[in-house]
Amino acid sequence: MNLLKVSNLSVAFHTRDGKTQAVDNVSFAVAHGETLGIVGESGSGKSVSCYALMGLIHSPPGLIEKGTALFDGIDLLSASEKTMRQIRGKRISIIFQDPMTSLNPYLTIGDQIIEPLLLHDKISRNLAKQKALTLLEEVGISNAAVRFEQYPHEFSGGMRQRVVIAMALITEPELLIADEPTTALDVTIQAQILALIKKLQQQRNIAVIFISHDLDVIRYMADRTLVMEQGLIVEQGHSKTVFESPQHPYTQKLLASIPQKAKASLYQFRPKQADALLSLSNVSVSFKSRESRFQAVNNVSLKLARGEILGLVGESGCGKTTLSQSIVKLVDIDCGEIRLGEQSLHQLNPSKLKLARKHVQMIFQDPYASLNPRMTVFNTLAEPLKIHRLIDKKGMRDKVLSLMADVGLDPSWANKYPHEFSGGQRQRIAIARALAVEPQLIIADEPVSALDVTIQAQILELLLVLCQQRQLTMIFISHDLAVVRYIADRTAVMSEGQIVEINNTETLYQQPTHRYTKKLLSAKLSSLSAEH
Repeated sequence: MNLLKVSNLSVAFHTRDGKTQAVDNVSFAVAHGETLGIVGESGSGKSVSCYALMGLIHSPPGLIEKGTALFDGIDLLSASEKTMRQIRGKRISIIFQDPMTSLNPYLTIGDQIIEPLLLHDKISRNLAKQKALTLLEEVGISNAAVRFEQYPHEFSGGMRQRVVIAMALITEPELLIADEPTTALDVTIQAQILALIKKLQQQRNIAVIFISHDLDVIRYMADRTLVMEQGLIVEQGHSKTVFESPQHPYTQKLLASIPQKAKASLYQFRPKQADALLSLSNVSVSFKSRESRFQAVNNVSLKLARGEILGLVGESGCGKTTLSQSIVKLVDIDCGEIRLGEQSLHQLNPSKLKLARKHVQMIFQDPYASLNPRMTVFNTLAEPLKIHRLIDKKGMRDKVLSLMADVGLDPSWANKYPHEFSGGQRQRIAIARALAVEPQLIIADEPVSALDVTIQAQILELLLVLCQQRQLTMIFISHDLAVVRYIADRTAVMSEGQIVEINNTETLYQQPTHRYTKKLLSAKLSSLSAEH
């Protein structure tokens, strides 16, 4: 019997640029205990379809034009706000794609996790806290009692995502909508989270709608799969059939875009001379908390040659992002030295640091938090060009539109704001901004984690071409080992603030020597399939 039945759902957005049909006559059903996977490129209507069910489409500009969504006999599309408040967060929970913007920076993690319980179940705070601590441990957050009292900014991107998952699961909902729930997670935690969702689903007979651009995740999680393109369902069926015998050309295109091989010989790094662009010597970074000091980076040394791409992998909280931010002096180092060419970056005064940052740009993990919501795409991309006086007013528009085209954005979107884009489209804006000043070094912190596989393939190809054409050097941080293998010349593996192994990428993948590297490489999603 179906828990949810959606019929002929259509959603449109009316903006100053006209009408956009985000969802067009979509119908699907989810049974008790079933997992329905929804895949498709950014902007295909995956998230909008599910947000409409929860009453989360802002009107204006959004408008649900027609359709019904019967949940246990209640039409979610016509239900009163009072009814929806009783359902949202209790009977239907959602894991949002962007953990930072879905967490309140003014409240502790603990207060946010127990809020749904206190609101819907009317239990004591102590009992709610005990349940929250157990769930935090289940989703892979150790030392839960300490973490319970901390704030979102004290967590890494992957750890914030685990907190959001705990928030969604704590009321034991009947239907869980998971919108890219493992995007920010490393492979080992991803496997744990997917196994946890499966386990809770089976124990409590939860229905799950699982939205993802990660086709491997959908393959192993979903009983049935819908493929969406431009607001339409172009293919649906049992997951095994859809993935092994795709019928629609669009589905075939998605499956063909998954990176499955080593870096192409065309893009292999060939050093012309022993010329290190970036050198790190004995770098350490720590953070002081209320009770102790946490050692985030511990005595790290490495060198990058001009034109080389270094992959940096490791679990969430291992120090990857902190190390990268120390290079651009977004965090201060405790000791050690960071040199870009002949300059000691960590010793530069503010005016010289501003000039140096033209040569070092960063693509941040969270595109929504790193983009100014009050600036259009045009102004966002023009700003670094103006600051560094790289182009005159006359050529500004052509340069900005060229950057947009390079990263797969329609130039006609130049006057739109960040909130008008999907998560993957926002990440493309962030990538274009980093490329604008033509830097020598780019630090890419999970630059394609929010992108669907087809756009991911385009961006990876673009980065490879740029690195080759401009002798661009890059540190590429990712939890997706297949992506790192596809793009990186060498790969460094971090664990607990230290680099435990560094080698040529293919050698490291074929013959890992450290036990932690072996653990990462063995964390295959296929194990979930066999286990469940």
